[in-house]
Amino acid sequence: MFLMEAKRIAVVILGSFLVALSLNFFLINANVYASGFSGAAQLLSSIFKDFLSIDISTGILLFLLNIPVLILGWVKIGKGFTIYSILSVAFATLFLEILPIISLSDDIILNAVAGGVIAGIGVGISLKLGASTGGMDIVAMILSRLQDKPIGIYFLTLNAVIILVAGILNEPENALYTMLTLYVTTLVIDAIHTSQEKVTVLIVTGKAEELQQAIHKEMIRGITIIPVQGAYSKEKKNMLYLVITRYELYDLERIIKDIDPHAFTNIIQTAGIFGFFRKDGEPVNNIQETK
Repeated sequence: MFLMEAKRIAVVILGSFLVALSLNFFLINANVYASGFSGAAQLLSSIFKDFLSIDISTGILLFLLNIPVLILGWVKIGKGFTIYSILSVAFATLFLEILPIISLSDDIILNAVAGGVIAGIGVGISLKLGASTGGMDIVAMILSRLQDKPIGIYFLTLNAVIILVAGILNEPENALYTMLTLYVTTLVIDAIHTSQEKVTVLIVTGKAEELQQAIHKEMIRGITIIPVQGAYSKEKKNMLYLVITRYELYDLERIIKDIDPHAFTNIIQTAGIFGFFRKDGEPVNNIQETK
């Protein structure tokens, strides 16, 4: 458990570093804007500097913008997820402040694509392990869990205002380059973290009751428990059959290792499902459970 949590923290810090790297090395000097609150912080920093002659860094503005959203995440998503998000925001702010703002290339297209890819990797790896880089990640996660659609769709929708303002503050071409960055970021996020995809999980265990209770304590999914017997050992056990999203896979793996590290688990890609599959906000009593 310690190693798993250490891995998650390390990935969150790495994701924060990649987001800061994409901004300071590629996007800021090119006047191309990132996705989410990072792009919003860029825009506000430009507005304060150009129109109000107030020099406020992108890192500080990113931290301030995240405060109300982190509170929302604490209430709507969960304390664990939000704690990692707070950690991510804090390190992103730190890296934005200590990394120099430089230009590795004068090619604005190269800056737009490279910045989008690096930022997408940073966000995607954090989401894959059940954390986030804060800001619109949290908003998109809430919407995605309610509607069960790809997170990238919400990023693209919520970032439309950034594209519009980028074209107003700078040349219209900058809006197009910003659109390119956001599109690349969206593709990378969905390639790494596809929470809308379902997987079927088959768990053969001698601790079916304990495992079922632990799973239901953290996630609300229907579970079918089937008696099984080993062909060679003739040992009788139970098999838990359930369908979850990829977003929940990391937490399920942690639960299994905690309750029964000797359990045999088979994860199968699910092409589609028919019937009820609970989304957040729907009543629990709709779930049919079989033993």
